[in-house]
Amino acid sequence: MIGFFGRSQEIAVLKYSGGGDWYSNPTALPNLIQYCNTHIQTAISDKPKTVEPGSTDLYQYPFIHMTGHGNVFFTAQEADNLREYLLSGGFLHIDDNYGMNTYVRRELKKVFPDKELEELPADHPIFSKAYTFKQGIPKIHEHDGKRPQAFGININDKLVLLFTYEVDLGDGWENPEVHNDPPQVREKALKMGANIIKYAFEL
Repeated sequence: MIGFFGRSQEIAVLKYSGGGDWYSNPTALPNLIQYCNTHIQTAISDKPKTVEPGSTDLYQYPFIHMTGHGNVFFTAQEADNLREYLLSGGFLHIDDNYGMNTYVRRELKKVFPDKELEELPADHPIFSKAYTFKQGIPKIHEHDGKRPQAFGININDKLVLLFTYEVDLGDGWENPEVHNDPPQVREKALKMGANIIKYAFEL
């Protein structure tokens, strides 16, 4: 797949309402893009775009990333637009930077009232698209002593939404000096990110 609906490969950050810091981890996606272009032969534009959930611009991107630490709010129109985007072949990755879980789950019921987030098994294809993670989603940063979990929503047996919880992939994608993660931790985060990008682009 060269891009969503035949367009060039670009990815975007979701600028949502509610007060959460949607703009956190500013170096994360640029670093992930560079890693993917180098290691899995993608051709993603170097600088990620910003898109709002109610905008028709959403449909320009095969992959949308969402992160932050706090409240999330979708209007009815935004929830409808997100649902249509995902039903049309788009992919949304929500990476809980810490504190999003309650709000994300509430707002996703607006997007898919009849669906629940389901935990992905370790043998799900997303954990072996480019690199193999036999135990499933890797732990990158510690917060509350909880195990890392990956939840998803499937449409026609295809994962269209991934919610990573107690993982903090985005922190691992950031510049080394931001969190002082050792190289092996950053590499693990970037490899898992490459898996997500590869899976999303092949939808």
